[in-house]
Amino acid sequence: MSKKVTLRRYKRMRRRRIIRAVLVVLGVLVLAAGIAAAVYFITRTTSKSATTRFLASTSGAAEVYVYDDYEKRLFRTSTDISRGTEVTLTDETYTENGRTYVVVKCGEETFYVKETCLVTDINDIVQEKEKWVRTSVTVYENYEGPEIVSFIKKGEHLVLTGYDELLEDGNVNMYEIDYNGIKGWVYGKYLVDTEKQANAINEEIYAIHKDRVFGGSDLHGGTAADLDWFPYEHPHFEDNPILEDARCMYLNIKSLETLERYLTLAKENGVNSICMDIKDGQLVTQFDCAAELSPTSNTVYGHQPEAVDAAVKRIKEEGFYLICRIVVFNDVLYGGDHPEACIDSEESTQTWPSGYSRDVWYYNVRLAEEVIQRYAPNEIQFDYVRFPEESYRMSESGTTDFKNVYDEEKCEAIQNFLFYACDYIHRYHVYVSADVFAECAGKYISAYGQYFPAISNVADAVSAMPYTDHFGTTVDTWTDGYTTVNDWAQRCAARQTEIETPGIARTWLTCYNVPWWRPTVTCDERYFGDQARALYDAGVTGGFLSWNGISNYTIYEQMAPAWGFNYGTGTGDPLRTKLNDRGQLTY
Repeated sequence: MSKKVTLRRYKRMRRRRIIRAVLVVLGVLVLAAGIAAAVYFITRTTSKSATTRFLASTSGAAEVYVYDDYEKRLFRTSTDISRGTEVTLTDETYTENGRTYVVVKCGEETFYVKETCLVTDINDIVQEKEKWVRTSVTVYENYEGPEIVSFIKKGEHLVLTGYDELLEDGNVNMYEIDYNGIKGWVYGKYLVDTEKQANAINEEIYAIHKDRVFGGSDLHGGTAADLDWFPYEHPHFEDNPILEDARCMYLNIKSLETLERYLTLAKENGVNSICMDIKDGQLVTQFDCAAELSPTSNTVYGHQPEAVDAAVKRIKEEGFYLICRIVVFNDVLYGGDHPEACIDSEESTQTWPSGYSRDVWYYNVRLAEEVIQRYAPNEIQFDYVRFPEESYRMSESGTTDFKNVYDEEKCEAIQNFLFYACDYIHRYHVYVSADVFAECAGKYISAYGQYFPAISNVADAVSAMPYTDHFGTTVDTWTDGYTTVNDWAQRCAARQTEIETPGIARTWLTCYNVPWWRPTVTCDERYFGDQARALYDAGVTGGFLSWNGISNYTIYEQMAPAWGFNYGTGTGDPLRTKLNDRGQLTY
């Protein structure tokens, strides 16, 4: 079987070899008689082997040939062999059209390879020296952590100076780059070989979205033409299958004090997942990254670390898929510590860290990383992934400083944050979801930078919030949960068909009473079930989460059976016997 060595592994091997070589040299200084043996040892460790080489190339697939006995000449092999594959040299060479090929063995197969494509040093495997940016990229300080150096936009030219490791297909995971003196690391999947390729767009998908605006008005959130529409590969981790049909109970920070009754209710009523708050106004507990990056946040928290550890242990013991929720940009405590990262506007007194701020990005991804290391959740959910609701007025004023360092539109910044968060968090085999306003399923970019297709194209799951009492007060939308949610869900389903790699549409549903308008509404099994049915009937089948900001146990009891209904269609569907001709639950 062929072998491939990653640069990280090679560097560890090389460090060990250097240490061994130093020890040998010290022995030489002490004992002159050992010189010959020491020289032999050092010579042996400077290359992989006298008889083995690595396949090198300017692309993921190595340039490898086979000899055709009938045609009496070489042909490029139809089977891709990844660069970085280790091959064994033979004593044979072959010359064709003035070019010499070395005959090598790869397992049981014989191949012909140009001499320039055989190297002893793993650093020489990757032979390309330049790339162009197809999708705007975050520049990382190193290939191991989430520290951000800079940001480079689409179409720019990069000089390549190194790489971290090869993927199975021979493509580079991350390149070390130099961009006009900016040095760091970027993901190879966003780079291409030519300037023309870099400036190209995904034309079919781009054409669907590029001209969409709100009634001819500029909401200042950006345009769909500013966004990236190339496919983004959503991972499927074998050791952590994503939840495709969620029946999720939301637990706020305080509810952990009486966790057992929630878990019992969940187990008895078909709940398969728990969404637990990590940061929403305050932290659930203290975190090392908060102590470093937002000290005030670490003084305002819900529980001692041991209590949260125990709660997470119980949730996982009961077999629930664990989603850890982090509120991102609506963070008063972080904003108080870092006013330089916040939007500065006379139109609002709210402390709101800017969606453009890379320091805010970094803090929230560092927090997610620490949550993963401590609690091992299945998924990180980012909420408030947007600019403030007052963004239109702020932009119209002309006096607001959004702290826009890299000249991005608001929708670009939100999508770019998700690229950054997903790329890093996926390293841990953990999924990323994003919460959005229901409005962003419309055919325009919202003033606060959310657009459902752009977010769904990157996040593994998108959780919109079509709360029945949020569609206005002049028209009764809150008493007829089925119609209100179904109307919205049809728009959502349409948006999902307009991109090549949609995430799972998993929806927050109204799980609270509406007592402030007439007629009043009580959230019970029927009311919640009507909303859920509306989703599935519209083709939005990724499941749902119960939104009750205070995790009201009494209301959860009232609507509990609705978690477990089979909302699919077909013979034997237990819910169908309870539906009237409008799709509403009846008794």
